Amino acid sequence: MSDATSPKRTPLYDLHVRNGAKFTPFAGYDMPVQYAAGVLKEHRHTRAGAGLFDVSHMGQVLLRPKSARLEDAAMALEALVPVDVLGLTEGRQRYALFTNEAGGILDDLMIANRHDHLMLVVNAACKDADLAHLQANLSHLCEIELLEDRALIALQGPGAEPALATLAPDVGDMRFMDVRTLALLDADCVVSRSGYTGEDGFEISLPSSRAEEIAARLLDQDTVQPIGLGARDSLRLEAGLCLYGSDLDMEVTPVEGALEWAISKIRRKGGDRVGGFPGADVILSQLETGAERRRVGLLPDGRAPMRAGTTLFAAEADRSSVGRVSSGGFGPSVEGPVAMGYLPTPLSSVGTTVFGEVRGKRLPATVAELPFITPTYKRK
Repeated sequence: MSDATSPKRTPLYDLHVRNGAKFTPFAGYDMPVQYAAGVLKEHRHTRAGAGLFDVSHMGQVLLRPKSARLEDAAMALEALVPVDVLGLTEGRQRYALFTNEAGGILDDLMIANRHDHLMLVVNAACKDADLAHLQANLSHLCEIELLEDRALIALQGPGAEPALATLAPDVGDMRFMDVRTLALLDADCVVSRSGYTGEDGFEISLPSSRAEEIAARLLDQDTVQPIGLGARDSLRLEAGLCLYGSDLDMEVTPVEGALEWAISKIRRKGGDRVGGFPGADVILSQLETGAERRRVGLLPDGRAPMRAGTTLFAAEADRSSVGRVSSGGFGPSVEGPVAMGYLPTPLSSVGTTVFGEVRGKRLPATVAELPFITPTYKRK
């Protein structure tokens, strides 16, 4: 295999090896899928203590306005996302979506107001396309920089705050979606109180040259364990959080994806800055009249998981399918199988029974509320 096609390695690769990680290719990187404890124990440890995740494969992008007015960068970015970027206050971040002209989702991302620039975190598999999208649309107004010398880690779980407080006591003052620059072992790090597990926790952007040292210091604490992509997937699934490329893609609109909450009121009909983003006509119309299909939670009967791609039927004997599972597996905290999928809107009500085809058998599943667990974000 040539260097050009070999998977990339994050700055924490050697640390993963020392901790006994098993690796898997993901979005062009060799990523730890699990450690010696295994996915089940890693999942449960994150819910009970603190899990440390390497998410350095994701893209970190800076937008600096050429005018030196952050408002100009915010307004420019609003032309690509259906959220209120201009109203995002300094030290806060917001979930957002890049949309296309058909209303589909190009990627989901985070946007942070960093005083004189905006910081974006985008999905690993989309970062090259996202960067090209930003450059094609915003380069006349903003300096756009993909950070190549930063790692990104996530510290998640009820033990995350006390663990990180050993290096930065001020983290206790942060609430969900706050973003600050904090010194960890004298390294300037950008810390947000956020994550993708349904638990309280933090995402930390740090210099690549210091990543291993800081991560190792956190792992020295008894409450902190390294967690791989396997448990990250089951944790986010229980929390009802989407994985781009599985639950969201260019054919799914925000309304179909049950992400209306991410469309700011000010960008909707009646708002001061209505529309102005790609696919606005489609998306705003669906907000008013509904979409033909919806992402829903599913609780399969029994113990057999309904995994991604499972075909869904309205009745056990039907020949024609009505939808598909987009993400599914075993939920250790729920102690049973959980899934998300797309169904026609008339079948999307909680309590509706549908059938998934698993190994040639039609098994019932009940449409359920999302998330499957109660999130523990620190909002106050």
